[in-house]
Amino acid sequence: MGIRILKPGLLSTIQDMGRHGHQKCGMVVSGAMDILALKIGNLLLGNSPAEAALECTLSGPELIFERDQLIAITGGNLSPQIDGVPLTMWKPVYVRAGAKLSFGKALSGCRTYLSVYRGFDVSEVLGSKSTYLRAGIGGWNGRALKKDDIIPFKTSCQGQHKFDWSAGKNLYPDLSNPRIRVIEGPEFGQFTVESTADFLNGSYTVSNEADRMGYRLNGKALQQQVSKEMLSSAVTFGTIQVPAQGAPIVLMADHQTTGGYPRIAQVISADLTLLAQMQPGREITFELITLEQAQVLLLTQEQQLSQLRQTLTLKYG
Repeated sequence: MGIRILKPGLLSTIQDMGRHGHQKCGMVVSGAMDILALKIGNLLLGNSPAEAALECTLSGPELIFERDQLIAITGGNLSPQIDGVPLTMWKPVYVRAGAKLSFGKALSGCRTYLSVYRGFDVSEVLGSKSTYLRAGIGGWNGRALKKDDIIPFKTSCQGQHKFDWSAGKNLYPDLSNPRIRVIEGPEFGQFTVESTADFLNGSYTVSNEADRMGYRLNGKALQQQVSKEMLSSAVTFGTIQVPAQGAPIVLMADHQTTGGYPRIAQVISADLTLLAQMQPGREITFELITLEQAQVLLLTQEQQLSQLRQTLTLKYG
């Protein structure tokens, strides 16, 4: 037994760090939109950082715990509650069998993660438990959760009921900050000077055409110096493409493996979390940095996670 779904929420799916090594065959990586929140939630419970969790979007689910369990809620703040009592995020919380977890208003971000001790007992497909909705594979029957689904745990946490540690605030970005850092894309130099200035000095709004595959942005249209056809080229999470009409599209976790539009920029890995938590209607800006700066920021983030893992290894033994 595990959790029983009373209300599925807007979009609740099982996700881990993705299905790597198969893009050459056309299979997308998928995985959690906010990898950092996923990793922290797992580390707080003594799990592998790559363990699968429940990703909940904007309007979270309502569910019953059918066994005692240790959980952590990370990512965007969707007002989690246990039996109507606000639940503290970013720390382990012991939940008794029969308790109901529900969510309310999105106070910050738009995606939250429910991690459980040792993870959910779901099968892997091509080395990952992630749900890829368009192909109907992975996760729980290849789809979003529905009412009356019962998602089993691998095990239940027994014994120790006091957990007095939590993740430091420096581990996770401030979601009120809409500045997204980027490096130049392969076709950055093909855009007009005016367009690159608009892209870097103006602002864009996440449109309602925003899902796990990509965000279409509203703002000043971007133009190339000379319009020309492109061969399809590799793209990845955070690639910013510009179709002919000039409205940028930021590719997200379920992005396709190749694209035929010019790539003006690439969101740095350290800022993918911030991007993943931007709600439709949110205004964002872009800041150009160097590849070397992006590498330093990612290395710093990974070092902080490593320190957290070492500390919690001593807690869980």
